Amino acid sequence: MASESTTWHGTTILTVRKGGKVVIAGDGQVSLGQTVLKSNAKKVRSIGRGDVIGGFAGATADAFTLFQRLESKLEQYPGQLTRAAVELAKDWRTDRYLRRLEAMMLVADAGVTLVLTGTGDVLEPEHDVMGIGSGGMFALAAARALIDTNQTAEVIARKAMGIAADICVYTNRNLVVESLDSTR
Repeated sequence: MASESTTWHGTTILTVRKGGKVVIAGDGQVSLGQTVLKSNAKKVRSIGRGDVIGGFAGATADAFTLFQRLESKLEQYPGQLTRAAVELAKDWRTDRYLRRLEAMMLVADAGVTLVLTGTGDVLEPEHDVMGIGSGGMFALAAARALIDTNQTAEVIARKAMGIAADICVYTNRNLVVESLDSTR
């Protein structure tokens, strides 16, 4: 069984909301310990009816399970990402199977960005940026430094992810970037 440190230290996911856009960017590296198993994984994707984007850090199978569960919640609560995320978090905390899943998610729609964790947290980030995963704090720091410039959300996300890749050995430059129009 993989240790929690091996599972959680495998990626970098970043979200930036600015200038009428919300962007989620993720690197493509999949690592097992000190070995790179894959360099072009897709950890960011559109979900629901295409009106929500999300990215994950952690165990891949666990993250896919959570994406499927979130999509089911979005079907129950269309256009209500926060409600769907809270309902997923409740299940994640109370369901015996889901409790064992080791992943975190960043999800966003036109109006809100959320971080979902296995401890039941559903958090809206400060300053319209958030990072998760092994290089998440590096990318977050870089994005926060760039957020007040005249650069777009996507440019900020790409630059910040490049900085994280320069620092974190579990992060590479093979990015997948998804964006949506934002109401903020």
